[in-house]
Amino acid sequence: MSALLDRVVLPVASDDDARATARALDGHEFGSIRAVHVVEKAGGAPDKAGVEQREEAAEEAFGVLEAYFGDGVDLDTEIRYDTDVADAIFAAADDYGATAIVITPRGGSRWVQLLTGDVALSLVTETDRPVVVLPDVGDGDGATDVASQGNGTTDVESHDDENAGGSDGE
Repeated sequence: MSALLDRVVLPVASDDDARATARALDGHEFGSIRAVHVVEKAGGAPDKAGVEQREEAAEEAFGVLEAYFGDGVDLDTEIRYDTDVADAIFAAADDYGATAIVITPRGGSRWVQLLTGDVALSLVTETDRPVVVLPDVGDGDGATDVASQGNGTTDVESHDDENAGGSDGE
């Protein structure tokens, strides 16, 4: 296994994002993973959604990863609260001693990418460690836009695979 993917921080924004990221990681050798979901706080303004609702969304995303990788991967999860998503991911990477941050690109229109791209841009340009961008490999039926799947469930096929990680006694 490459030392680059020994201790990975995996930011996940939703269950669809977690599903796309799990598919992208499948087949790559990696060590342990800390999946991080950031609940973005409004910094004094009213939050867009309730904290409980956002925590439930985080748990759904983590559930997708746990179901996909099963017991074959050393997976840790964490919810962070911050006004800056990229800063929260960097802090999680520091706390975890991550060797890399792994992300997959988000689908959507150019307008959506323009509006949400600031986090991805910050992750790539303001980091002190490698950021690995894995392509979204689709869901096996030729689709590459995760948002178009539409079922919103965490029903995924397990991919316990000795090649997909799990560190041996850190």
